[in-house]
Amino acid sequence: MTPNLHSICFIILTFSLNQSVMAQALVDVETGSVMTGYNDIRIPGDLGTLFSLKDDLKSKTKIFYRLRASYTLQSRHTISLLYAPLEIKSAGRVPDKISFNGVLFDANTDLNSIYKFNSYRLTYRYHIISQTKIILGLGFTAKIRDANIRLYSTKQTTERTSMGFVPIINFNFEWNINEAWGLLLNSDALVAPQGRAEDIQLAINYQYSDPLNIRVGYRMLEGGTDSNSGYGFALFHYASVGFSYTMKKGGTKKDI
Repeated sequence: MTPNLHSICFIILTFSLNQSVMAQALVDVETGSVMTGYNDIRIPGDLGTLFSLKDDLKSKTKIFYRLRASYTLQSRHTISLLYAPLEIKSAGRVPDKISFNGVLFDANTDLNSIYKFNSYRLTYRYHIISQTKIILGLGFTAKIRDANIRLYSTKQTTERTSMGFVPIINFNFEWNINEAWGLLLNSDALVAPQGRAEDIQLAINYQYSDPLNIRVGYRMLEGGTDSNSGYGFALFHYASVGFSYTMKKGGTKKDI
């Protein structure tokens, strides 16, 4: 799945708004800063050198963005598409040799790394509770992981790519304190023997106008896997601000 396909799917969702009653489409943009909590890797998992892209090499705080398009029908069923790119650069000098992806880097060599973890997600969520004050939803996310770790010096370079499908449980809770202010807790998370993945956001919502919602909050992205082919666990902290624009079609929402 590519960003172009993501855009096509969004157009389809927006067009279908004109065909349904009691439906709404939503466009969401999120941005802010992201910093590394930890990022430990060893490739391959049984023979490589364990080192940190945060402590051995120093990572940089980065501006990020995320794009989401959602479609909700009858206040119960929500389908959404998310494009969440992430790229973190690190640099430093390590006193010991590093064996990474079959390449041996000399000690006391200036090293640079580019850690990429792009995520494409298709989510279906059913709203168990859909009231004026409380919204509670539970669903399933199909996630495509597009990851790449590049390590290089002036003499050598190597990179490890990884692309795959990850099934995740989706959870969404909204508490509308009053007509203007609310709290949001949203997550895509799953723990399995092969590894784990968590993307959790806690935010304050402000209804600026009828179609426009603004939120400010904290997001945590964490996870990884441990196998003979590779070991990698990372944690990222996000300070985020989001803007959601809702387009409604027909009907009046009822408390259930």
